[in-house]
Amino acid sequence: MVNPEKPIQPFVVNLTGINNKMLRNAPKFYEVAKRIIEITEGSILIAHNTSFDYRILRTEFNRLGYNYERETLCTVQLSKKLFPNQNSYSLGKLCKSLGIAVSNRHRAEGDAFATVKLFSMLLHKDVNKEIVKRTIKPIKNLKISTRLILILDALPSKTGIFYLHGSDGKILYIAKSLNIKKAVNNLFLRESKRIKKLISFIETVSFELLGNELMCDLKLYKELKIHKPIFNKNIQPKTEQVKFSNENMILVDSGRNDSEHSVVLIENNQYIGNTFVDLNYQVNNIEVLRNLVSTEKKDNHNRFLIKKYLQKHKVQKIIRF
Repeated sequence: MVNPEKPIQPFVVNLTGINNKMLRNAPKFYEVAKRIIEITEGSILIAHNTSFDYRILRTEFNRLGYNYERETLCTVQLSKKLFPNQNSYSLGKLCKSLGIAVSNRHRAEGDAFATVKLFSMLLHKDVNKEIVKRTIKPIKNLKISTRLILILDALPSKTGIFYLHGSDGKILYIAKSLNIKKAVNNLFLRESKRIKKLISFIETVSFELLGNELMCDLKLYKELKIHKPIFNKNIQPKTEQVKFSNENMILVDSGRNDSEHSVVLIENNQYIGNTFVDLNYQVNNIEVLRNLVSTEKKDNHNRFLIKKYLQKHKVQKIIRF
């Protein structure tokens, strides 16, 4: 809560439920301005219709005689590109169509948590890695050894895939691991000419947590086909026909955190795509699930990866329909 130092318009009271009495003892903007600068330093502001939130912040800082500038990303614009053909791109209606739980609408906490979930889905949908390429910050003008240490310090010891980037964000190499930090560290210790050459070009590393090995396999295969990194070996896709015991099924397994699940959708013996969910409603409503998954082209190698995984591992749940 921030005291705007003037009465709130009735429209805003009806929209948010916030009234003048609730703000009487709230801090004024100048009292929180320094903290806003500190927590957003070196960060990118992400909001649903960023131009509105960013304009409000800049206007308030201008009144204090301070020029506030940050990079921004807008989840409205990203959603229009990555979730096309939605009836509406308002936060409430978009969350409803994607099965994102929202509480305390039009209040800071509720809207912020909903936007975090939406942005997480957008990152997963962004197969061309445009968001990551735009936002990564290369570590320049440092010795290679120092740069590599800084890169390792920022990596998690979790399951996912990682991307080694050169100048201008270009992806040079992609790999998967059950422990990203350990895998990158082992890569840096290798002595082959190819890897030494790769290391000399690395500016930074980005990663995507995926929760389990099947999601890593599917994502890695997809990313290698799209980006064709020059330091990865060529893929040899499996061409023999693969059939599942059930033509229509949903594979539910561990997600990126304890409250989340990964979901793989198979229809008519075809791999449709995958996503992450944290509500049973998103899994049990096939239309919502189709909206969420990153739709894939027909490709027998994906089915081979799924069948191979199912032969060796148990998933948490298989829903047949």
